[in-house]
Amino acid sequence: MTKELEKRFAEVGDQSQSSNPLIIAKFFAPSHSATWYATELDVENSICFGYVTGLAFDEWGTFSITELESLQLPFGLHVERDRFFKEIRFKELIKEQDIDLEHY
Repeated sequence: MTKELEKRFAEVGDQSQSSNPLIIAKFFAPSHSATWYATELDVENSICFGYVTGLAFDEWGTFSITELESLQLPFGLHVERDRFFKEIRFKELIKEQDIDLEHY
């Protein structure tokens, strides 16, 4: 997590009431399909809120940056932040990624 990214999360602020929040950062596991899309950050506790895909089921929730950074993946890989990710609204993301929201 960079200081620049922390600043951007602070600028955007609380999006809990938005039906179409801005996805600010993307984290992914290069060895499998898990992806974490962050919309908010609690800097003090290093906890993000966002949308998680590629695990047992897709869902909104919290995830720890500290835990993501500590995960040991196969072949010596680690969870990475997509440095080329461009901010996008959630509804645009689901269209682009063809995410199935049927159960929501």
